[in-house]
Amino acid sequence: MNLGLVFKHGDAVLIGVFLSLIAMSIASWVIIIIRCIKWKQARTANKQAREMIWASNDLADAEQKAKNLPCPISSLALDGIMATRRFDATEHYLLSASLPRNAYLERELRHSMGKVMSQFEGGMTALATIGSTAPFIGLLGTVWGIYRALINISNSGQISIAAVSGPIGEALVATAIGLFTAIPAVLAYNFFNRANKNMVRTVHNFAHDWHVQLINSTNNNKE
Repeated sequence: MNLGLVFKHGDAVLIGVFLSLIAMSIASWVIIIIRCIKWKQARTANKQAREMIWASNDLADAEQKAKNLPCPISSLALDGIMATRRFDATEHYLLSASLPRNAYLERELRHSMGKVMSQFEGGMTALATIGSTAPFIGLLGTVWGIYRALINISNSGQISIAAVSGPIGEALVATAIGLFTAIPAVLAYNFFNRANKNMVRTVHNFAHDWHVQLINSTNNNKE
């Protein structure tokens, strides 16, 4: 089908439908590409950071290595170290540090996890919206195109296969474009949703181990 004919002969509604679907398709693919790159980089960096941090000699060494390799696990490790220092500096006069060290670090690491994982939520709402609305927008274009075709046939008073098949065929393409726009968005949403769950599990496991490490390191320093 020549989409140029749609923009040349279509009315404002049909043109608006096609422009909306094209914009939604471009937006979804941009989000997919950006999120794929970000997720792959974070996954690789997490693995490297976890190995480097656990191979460190002490917390100072782990902090330096985490700073040199930005990623979710590095951010969590740095936030845990900063929380430990903050507790030591304020435990006698701030309400926020009035908890036992164990509970304080657990709370701070939990907040850090939420902050880290929020960085991977970008674009998810857009993908879900595109995946759920694009087919209906395409269907709107089809219904409207068929309506206009029938009105034109009624006004001309002539019924023939040639007169009906062309306009209705062009109208049906709107539904097809809506599906082509929605399907990648839905597949990408499900993939990234699963990837985020895996990322949460990875970060949560590290946070638990890092919490134990910080408690033990502090106790050893006091001794």
